[in-house]
Amino acid sequence: MTRILITAILTLILSTRAVFAQTANDVVWVQIEAQPSLSAAQDRIRAYSGRLQDVNGFSLGGGWYAIALGPYRRNDADQVLRVYRREGEIPRDSYIAFSSAYRQQFWPVGANLLNLPPMEAVETAPEQTAKAEPAPQAEPETTAEAAPAPEPAIEPADETPREARQSEAALDRDQRMDLQVALKWAGFYESAIDGAFGRGTRNSMAAWQEANSFEVTGILTTRQRAALFEQYNAVLNGLDLQTIADTEAGIEMILPMGVVAFEKYEPPFAHFAATGDLTARVLLISQTGDRATLNGLYDIMQTLEIVPEDGPREHDNNGFMLVGIGSDFVSHTQATLQNGEIKGFTLIWPAGDEERRTRLLGEMQKSFARLPGVLDPAAGDTENQSVDLVAGLEIRKPRVSRSGFFIDAKGTVVTTAEAVAECGRITLNDETEADILSRDAALGVAVLKPLAPLAPLSVAAFQNATPRLQSDVAVSGYPFGGVLGLPTLTYGTLEDIRGLQGEDSVKRLALNVLPGDAGGPVLDAGGAVLGMLLPATDGSRKLPEDVNFAADAAAIRAMLEGLGLSTVVTDAIGDVPPSTLNEKASGMTVLVNCWD
Repeated sequence: MTRILITAILTLILSTRAVFAQTANDVVWVQIEAQPSLSAAQDRIRAYSGRLQDVNGFSLGGGWYAIALGPYRRNDADQVLRVYRREGEIPRDSYIAFSSAYRQQFWPVGANLLNLPPMEAVETAPEQTAKAEPAPQAEPETTAEAAPAPEPAIEPADETPREARQSEAALDRDQRMDLQVALKWAGFYESAIDGAFGRGTRNSMAAWQEANSFEVTGILTTRQRAALFEQYNAVLNGLDLQTIADTEAGIEMILPMGVVAFEKYEPPFAHFAATGDLTARVLLISQTGDRATLNGLYDIMQTLEIVPEDGPREHDNNGFMLVGIGSDFVSHTQATLQNGEIKGFTLIWPAGDEERRTRLLGEMQKSFARLPGVLDPAAGDTENQSVDLVAGLEIRKPRVSRSGFFIDAKGTVVTTAEAVAECGRITLNDETEADILSRDAALGVAVLKPLAPLAPLSVAAFQNATPRLQSDVAVSGYPFGGVLGLPTLTYGTLEDIRGLQGEDSVKRLALNVLPGDAGGPVLDAGGAVLGMLLPATDGSRKLPEDVNFAADAAAIRAMLEGLGLSTVVTDAIGDVPPSTLNEKASGMTVLVNCWD
């Protein structure tokens, strides 16, 4: 039914279309695509011709070829554009083009619609079209004559150099700079983008003309400038760039509405999600605040999955810029503070599509404008909140989170060897980066050295006396990967001072722990360290849930002394109040994160 409706509308348009008067500039086209090769353009034309009327192909120069519908009068072209675009028959970024933008016609073969002769406009009503024409009289049979050879296609005359200079003089500085940008993109200009057409710019224009089979004058005509920008903008085909005014966020800018659409508000962001296979996303940033708020936003953005750690960073008192380069996408975030309002945007684009990403980013940056107002902090979905989300965006999480503890005043940390295996980066308490000083896989212990000075609240005092069996012990750790903010104590008993096979380097414990506790200190009732909790074994033996093991304090001390590190040792076996034990444990326990 939709196809019948479209055909009926367009048949009505064509039946009432006037024959063009005045000049060839009265003829317009609906350009729907541009392809970088003739074969690609021919393939696309065949696809369109099977379902659309008036499909034509024209050379644009520079190896590019346009696919256009027409010719039409302007009013008819506007309606054709609206109908076909609304029904999805043509790309959303199709637009009205003039004959001056095109060179030679290559489809249909032999056609030359660029040279329509001027004629008096004549309207043909639909009912007149429907009238039967009188039957033609039979002509006497004659000897067939050879059909005259078609006249060679003659392109409309272009501007003379003098006329080109006159049209060029009407350009403002921004338009002249845009020409230099397009020439630079095409590989013909290498100097500064200053809008001054000196010898370098003229030489680049001449080189472009020669490469595109135009007369070499060093002055681009109106038609040549259109052809250059057609080449330059072809990379943006299909993105349907539109100026969007979001009055809720107070931002107006160009967005690629062919690949994204508005999804939701989650202050301080307006989310535009991908609508197709292209994994693109856009965030508009809008909130009230001051420099402290700006700094906080800068820090928060770097914890999000959408801002990978690799990439340049810029920050000052009035704004920031973040580029995150991931394996499968690149994100660009920028925000500025003006008059108590922080506004900006984030563009997330697939990796490997760098030319289109940078071109789109440039258009978005140039068009960005502030409107009155900011996002209401109460806007958005409050029912689906999560500690793993910030305004609807996932927080970047470490691959492994385990526990550790300080063994000296320099901030040296002991943790489980499993926690730091194959890490791209290691952090202590989410802030300080650390290097592996030593790692003993057999013992299950690793020693970490912080890359910045630390001042621990307390350090481990290793128990030198032999503890009593069945005595109370506690493990201090981060069972939930730091979600609670502080370490927690898990209580149990010391079952054996040796392992199941009599190993002196481990102790057997009876307590229930979680994977995040591994690497934490095992404390006796007086707060001395008996050892380090080892991760649960994943071997063939299935042990009861409360059976766990700790690397022995003496074995850990021997490893540290071998590295030239001094430790605190005690022989006192005491019993301190739970609050004192918790204070000691909390001061020495460290969250150890392993990042890819």
